[in-house]
Amino acid sequence: MASESELNAGIEDGVRRRDFINIAAVSFAGVGAVAVVLPLVNQMNPSADVLALSTTEIDISAIQVGQAIKTSWRKQPVFVRNLTPAEIAEANAVPMSDLREPQTLADRTKVGKENWLITLGVCTHLGCVPLGAAEGENKGDFGGYFCPCHGSHYDTAARIRKGPAPTNLVVPPYEFTGDTVVTIG
Repeated sequence: MASESELNAGIEDGVRRRDFINIAAVSFAGVGAVAVVLPLVNQMNPSADVLALSTTEIDISAIQVGQAIKTSWRKQPVFVRNLTPAEIAEANAVPMSDLREPQTLADRTKVGKENWLITLGVCTHLGCVPLGAAEGENKGDFGGYFCPCHGSHYDTAARIRKGPAPTNLVVPPYEFTGDTVVTIG
């Protein structure tokens, strides 16, 4: 007959073997689950062409004081305007009580770059493209932008002043990545 210590040794070995098999099976199942789920999650990431459109770099060195350009970002027009000191003073002089959506020019520009106003060129009423920036002249009653479709008037800081548009022209996320380069997006 086998001694008690020999029987306990067999039980210990059996438990160890069973534990190892359980751990190995769970590990194998975990690796299999990751191998199945990872491609499914990865296919939800944006494609390369979408990522390429997510940001736009603009060289603003050729834009003189008082001039503006129209460019595009995410297939939407963007107005980039180099405000004159007179336009900055005029925008800062407007009482907040006169504005439908009160925002100062400083709220709509970057610190130290108050002369650069960058807005989406899409009227907030029905999505039309206002006149003003690309034409090289001020439009509307307030010297800024004018949407001829429904008569919305924006001032030089692209704030709604008159007409059916409910809000100011949208300022997209942007940053100055150099003295003459702006990255939108």
